[in-house]
Amino acid sequence: MRSSRGGMFVLCRRSQRDARFPKYPALPRSQCAGYDPPPADVPDVPESSTPVSILIRVATSDDVPVIRGFIEQLADYERLRHEVLATDDGLRDTLFGPRPAAEVLIATVDGQDVGFALFFQTYSTFLARPGIHLEDLFVVPEARGAGVGRALLARVAALAEARGCGRLEWAVLTWNEPAIGFYRRLGAIPLDEWQTYRLDREGIRALAASTVPPPTHHD
Repeated sequence: MRSSRGGMFVLCRRSQRDARFPKYPALPRSQCAGYDPPPADVPDVPESSTPVSILIRVATSDDVPVIRGFIEQLADYERLRHEVLATDDGLRDTLFGPRPAAEVLIATVDGQDVGFALFFQTYSTFLARPGIHLEDLFVVPEARGAGVGRALLARVAALAEARGCGRLEWAVLTWNEPAIGFYRRLGAIPLDEWQTYRLDREGIRALAASTVPPPTHHD
């Protein structure tokens, strides 16, 4: 679990320190999830006098299949598809049920849903302020280079500002150099001194089962 006092500024926090990932080379920039370089840095992208109109909207329960599709595409990019257990029912219950665990924004271009950002509130005891952790950011390959990723991040940042947040944090796979470069150009900084730890469902159950009951006091 990530400490509320810091976190690496990168794409998604899954398996940040997993030893499997350094063996994978960084993909071409045009294939990098969430990567939106400036137009001059994108090869083979024809210039257009008509700017792309990007609509960022708040997701509803009707968007669950779209959200699941983005999650699966992101998992494919991260070589983690085998870890995806999310179902439409599970997403609907946890994102749009009585106690939503996270919020979702969806980016649309020309009537097509092309990307999403999923985030949730955190808290910093050092700042005594809430924060936002960006769990997932994804843009479909054919829409990259048009500023969609930047637009999604900008909207999340606007929400963080409106809510008085002290931090906006996210994580990236260490081999994803194009995304890291993109985030650095936005002004994000890596917090290399922090190490992420995680308990999965099995670990949570094991630790919870080891709870020692309080001692019984006898008169």
